[in-house]
Amino acid sequence: MAWKKANKSLIKLLEENMVKYRCDRKMMFGAPTFFINNNMFAGVHEDKVILKLSDGDGAKILDLYKEVKAFEPMPGRIMKGYVALPESLCSDAGMFREWLERSYRYAATLPPKAPKSPKKK
Repeated sequence: MAWKKANKSLIKLLEENMVKYRCDRKMMFGAPTFFINNNMFAGVHEDKVILKLSDGDGAKILDLYKEVKAFEPMPGRIMKGYVALPESLCSDAGMFREWLERSYRYAATLPPKAPKSPKKK
């Protein structure tokens, strides 16, 4: 499976919605990704927005929206605790903001991760 560049309209949508949140912005998967205490909670991967959710919220969104899938950045490599929302769902502003808020609030409860050391050259 060939890697695709991040969807520019999803990047714009996510960045516009992140203005109200206190978080760090880093580049990952070729697109902006957002962190609280070094815990990633939202980003864009190819043509989907990825969100970190609690187990309960993850199960709920997967049950409510058949288009939402577990986040799998590479075939067979599911990132536990993350879901991928397709662009069609992200265009529902209320739904998108609700789940982004849930992701942010959940990530804010997680213990801080130690920053990774820069790779030696």
